[in-house]
Amino acid sequence: MTRRELREHIFRELFTAQFYAENEEEKDEQMKLYFSHTAGEGLDYPPDEVGEEEQKEVVEKTKAVLDHLDQIDPLIEETSVGWPISRMNRTDLSVLRLGVYELLYDEAVPPGVAINEAVLLARKFGQEDSYSFVNGILGRIQREKG
Repeated sequence: MTRRELREHIFRELFTAQFYAENEEEKDEQMKLYFSHTAGEGLDYPPDEVGEEEQKEVVEKTKAVLDHLDQIDPLIEETSVGWPISRMNRTDLSVLRLGVYELLYDEAVPPGVAINEAVLLARKFGQEDSYSFVNGILGRIQREKG
């Protein structure tokens, strides 16, 4: 499985986690359930085709992103002038959270790759102009923090 395919699974896990933000047990249970279902319809990379090591990597990185939300979310909010997190759609927010995490905390991912992959996720799952919104926010964060 490619890094892009793994990243897409992480994005899906982050998106789902937003619905269980207040309930850690439910969030953990949903992560386990994601890989236990035989998916396939509409998914390019069905969860049932993700190996055990890959599942572990997806869960670890998802949890790492969630563990850093208290630093990531304020940074997204201060960078996205006029767009508080509460107004962002959940798809864009999930992509941004993953992108910011990779930019600031994942040394294995070069900044350009983190931004490019986030833009690709936004193109695939977001609205028509999501990719430009994501690109602008992440580009600004990279310039200011990089």
